[in-house]
Amino acid sequence: MASENRPDPDALLRAAAQEGRGRLKVFLGAAPGVGKTWEMLSDGSQRKRAGVDVVVGIVETHGRTETEALTQGHEIVPRRKIDYQGRQLTEMDIDAVLERRPQLVLVDELAHTNAPESRHPKRYQDVEELLDAGIDVYSTINIQHIESLNDIVASFTHVRVRETVPDRILENAEIEVVDIPPDELIERLKQGKVYVPHEATRALTHFFSKSNLSALRELALRRAAQAVDAQMLDYVRQHALAGNWAGGDRVVVAVSELPGADRLVRAGKRLADALHAPWTVVHVETPRDRLFDEEDRKRLADALNLANQLGGMVASVPAASVVGGLKSYAQEVRATQLIVGKSARSRWFEFRHGSVVDRLVRESSEIAIHVLPVGSDALRKTHSQTRSSWSWGTRSAYGSTLLMVATVTVAASALFHILNLGNVALLYLLPVMVSSSLFGLRPGLFAGILSSLAYNFFFLPPTGTLSVNNPENVISIVVLLGVAFVTSQFASRVRDQAELAGSSARQNAALAGFLRQLTATGNDEELMQVICAEIARLFGVRTALLVPSIDGPLLRAATPPENSLDAIEMAAAQWAMDKNQPTGRGSDTLTASDWLFYPMRTASKVVAVIGLARDDGGDPIRSDQIPLLMSLLDQAALVLERMQLEDEMRDIAQLKERDRLRAALLSSVSHDLRTPLTSILGVAQELRTVASPAMVETLEGEAQRLNRFVANLLDMARVEAGVIKLKLEPVDLTDAVASAVHDTRKSLAGHDIILNVPPNFPLVRVDVQLFHHCLINLLDNAGRYADPGSPITVMAERNMGELVLSILDEGPGLPPGRERDVFETFIRIEGSDRSKGGTGLGLAIVKGFAEAMGLSVDAANRGDPRGARFNIRFPEALLVREPDQEQIE
Repeated sequence: MASENRPDPDALLRAAAQEGRGRLKVFLGAAPGVGKTWEMLSDGSQRKRAGVDVVVGIVETHGRTETEALTQGHEIVPRRKIDYQGRQLTEMDIDAVLERRPQLVLVDELAHTNAPESRHPKRYQDVEELLDAGIDVYSTINIQHIESLNDIVASFTHVRVRETVPDRILENAEIEVVDIPPDELIERLKQGKVYVPHEATRALTHFFSKSNLSALRELALRRAAQAVDAQMLDYVRQHALAGNWAGGDRVVVAVSELPGADRLVRAGKRLADALHAPWTVVHVETPRDRLFDEEDRKRLADALNLANQLGGMVASVPAASVVGGLKSYAQEVRATQLIVGKSARSRWFEFRHGSVVDRLVRESSEIAIHVLPVGSDALRKTHSQTRSSWSWGTRSAYGSTLLMVATVTVAASALFHILNLGNVALLYLLPVMVSSSLFGLRPGLFAGILSSLAYNFFFLPPTGTLSVNNPENVISIVVLLGVAFVTSQFASRVRDQAELAGSSARQNAALAGFLRQLTATGNDEELMQVICAEIARLFGVRTALLVPSIDGPLLRAATPPENSLDAIEMAAAQWAMDKNQPTGRGSDTLTASDWLFYPMRTASKVVAVIGLARDDGGDPIRSDQIPLLMSLLDQAALVLERMQLEDEMRDIAQLKERDRLRAALLSSVSHDLRTPLTSILGVAQELRTVASPAMVETLEGEAQRLNRFVANLLDMARVEAGVIKLKLEPVDLTDAVASAVHDTRKSLAGHDIILNVPPNFPLVRVDVQLFHHCLINLLDNAGRYADPGSPITVMAERNMGELVLSILDEGPGLPPGRERDVFETFIRIEGSDRSKGGTGLGLAIVKGFAEAMGLSVDAANRGDPRGARFNIRFPEALLVREPDQEQIE
């Protein structure tokens, strides 16, 4: 039990971990436009005037003049320029900031995603590196970008924010809420101070409605209050300050094995919701817990599971007494509200220990205690336990105590001629102490009474009777009874504490041994088998471990290995994965299953599900074993996730190396073949004057075909290397198609070209050269595989939000379900119009070039007439609405 005057070691360790790191201050807002960047720059200016070395790492002004004005006077670190897909992007130059090493750096938009090829994918990771270097950072964020609140925000705004920041980033940060009323923010939006006018109008009817802004504002204020509360608790724990420091309410619900525990849990949930406070359900483990029957354990487990389902935290605290455990835990978490059930203990219990409620009220003056009735069932259960309490300590315990007293009596009788009465009385303390230590309080009291009677009957005159003539002997008997009572009390307490210490040591040893076994494994299969084997050994159950897969839960390990699961067990395992809740026997869901399934979850996902079952068909796990099982599963889940991440990193490294080698090969082959091909084509031109025209045409045609192949190899290398340079400009589709048809006239020989592009269609903004390559490859593909003499149609049409250019042929078509495969590198689908010759590069190049320009491509079968249809889709953003004006600009 922690001392009130001793600092919390965990809090001290967290404080030590922050030594040498920079300090992070986050300006938190409910929505864009509340003034976070303005407030950050203002605070930065004040710090600069106070003599602090301040620089601007990156600030996004979004064209707001008042914000841009605040940047004046600040030293701004030049941004790093990144060329990506023909565009130049800018990001914070973290190396320049680290080299400049200011005291404070201003970094806007903490949740921002960095451009490709940056050192870190996220800006908050740049901030962490600056903090590790000992540099203070000011940053900004909106409430919807916090990871744990992402789903909540999406539920009422219907907008899923993709850029999020883990909650751990804000745990040690100072948070300042930048807030303005919703009406004022809406007015700013209408005035164009947040977005440009046409975007502001759309935002007002969606994300920036007054109801959404009010809810976001409440979330921001509540999240800031939680952060301040957590930091305050950490501070008082570091400095061992007394009191509950009720800056915010914290609810604790005490439950036991008695009926009515579920009522207390529901009452705690209602109180926590009313106070908007965190709440915890706690069970104090005392030596009495070893006397619980199966019904008691199930009732307690149900109460703890109910608390977990209702969103509360669950804790189990070992202590010598209920009052001591509750006081210790309440002080540790700085509880302000404590809910307990009305005392249903026997009068004898309360005479010995005092009423639990009365003691809590007297000894916990700073906590509001709510005493709730638990019903007549709890009273009947308690009275039943009281009537049977005299059976505590088995018959063998009382028999052994009687035998020890008899042995001492015989020994004292044999030595009576050399011992006086005082020494004989001391001998009778031996069975009292031994019985109390081995069997508990009641056998110890029994030993004390029996020793007093034996001492009186056999050794005090007149012997053979229970009467006492000498008053001094009366005092000896009273002292013997008093010493027996006190000794039995102390011995019983020491025994209970030893049992608690032994239980805690066994649990710690189990955790340490389990983790040691996990870290010694070298692969997934061995790790999963070790998890099953160790849990089966510790809890005496059968186990099975299942992992998520496309087809449902997949059984990966079991102990014994021959364990199998039927349909209802698989359904229970799937439910545990999907809902992140225990299911099966002993839970509240799918109780028809003989197995109990627990999810093994990390911070991001459920990595596996563990199933437990007993051979006798009983509940797989007792309530007192649940905390240990949860600790083991948390450790196993982290090790599983770590091993999965290592496998993924190895796969990524292999893919990168494979892509690098392939790109190098493609580039080498294409460049090495280009030079001799140029010579061959030149010689073919010279041969026209001396050789047969047919031979020259064949030579030139094959050389041109090989030249296109080499060009495709080079283009594919450019696509995969990501070095395509874009030069977007307005293009007329009719002209582009006509130019591509001219360059592929040999491939299209024997086919009529039907062009159906309406003259009033807008221009499209594309890279002329890349778009020409796309059309050439699609037309060459259609001409090579369409039926001889069949027409090839090129048509354009407008759909909702896009323009579609389609190339249609009449041929065998594509195998159903394989339409997407034709765009993969080196893919040639057998039995279709993609199987004739070629390398499988042409359509892959079409896809790569199209995506580089912001277009998309797809393929489908026509139906009637038969054949294939390839579509290039232009989004609305790439359509030029006023061609003449665009060309003038």
